[in-house]
Amino acid sequence: MITVHFVHGARSYLPELAAYQAHIQSLGHAVQMHTQAHTVPGDAQAVWWICGRVPADQARRFKGAVQVHEYASASLAPLAWLKDRVKQWQHPVPDFRVFQSEWVRQRMGWEDTVPYVLRDMAVPESFLAAQALQPPEFDLVYLGEMRRLLHFVPLLQTLGQAGLKLLLVGDVPPALQAHLARLGHIQSTGRVPQDHVPAQLLRARAGLNLMPDVLPLNEQTSTKMLEYLALGLPVVSNPYAWAQRTARAHAGRVQLLAVQASAAQWQAAMQALPLRQTDRQHLVSLSWSYQLQALPVWAALLGDGL
Repeated sequence: MITVHFVHGARSYLPELAAYQAHIQSLGHAVQMHTQAHTVPGDAQAVWWICGRVPADQARRFKGAVQVHEYASASLAPLAWLKDRVKQWQHPVPDFRVFQSEWVRQRMGWEDTVPYVLRDMAVPESFLAAQALQPPEFDLVYLGEMRRLLHFVPLLQTLGQAGLKLLLVGDVPPALQAHLARLGHIQSTGRVPQDHVPAQLLRARAGLNLMPDVLPLNEQTSTKMLEYLALGLPVVSNPYAWAQRTARAHAGRVQLLAVQASAAQWQAAMQALPLRQTDRQHLVSLSWSYQLQALPVWAALLGDGL
């Protein structure tokens, strides 16, 4: 049995870690999570870095280990390009790399022969089976990182003018709370456990996806949209590159609406939305079990016998 040691930053919400742990344990191996590299034992056989920064001195401690570097995102502004180049120049060479997408891989810029795989975001399989137990109380629901909503306060005001009720699922930062105090059409749940998320999202008619149209955010997967779709909810999103591709892939399920849309346009968009899907087994490709089962990284990390 091999123990895979994951090194990640404690600040980030990383649902993939629970998925990795479940998958690795299903293969008969063990997992330990670390927020600091120095807690990983020097005789570790497998170390998986969620990058971040990989300190060369710490990586050298694990001379006998297979080491994986995962890049779920390119760097954010300010100085995003420079941050990515610093990683390129300073990170030690791993045995394997994992990128969320081909765009992230190209953005990071490595041109060596280290094997790699693309691993997109996904959702727990339970999302595909969850069902609403009562009619929706809200028109829209928004899940996840709330600080980005500060970019969209005028849009939130427009939703109120359109007579639409919005539920926020997650922690609301103080700066956003100050705006919400003046908006009576919005309620929030605070942070909820992952297994309670489906029930909260199913309180609404549709999911709301809002993302600033700036790199790298506009090229990276919105996990919340995958979760909405897996629950059968139609989605309203502002248009940007990744959302446009997803709207084409899920024809009729994603309505793209400009950030500057009027209250009347919001009303029309909501009236045009399809009903919630109750049978979603055709969306199994959105699940973590589907995403992880065939990754070649497992043979590199755990051996051919897994």
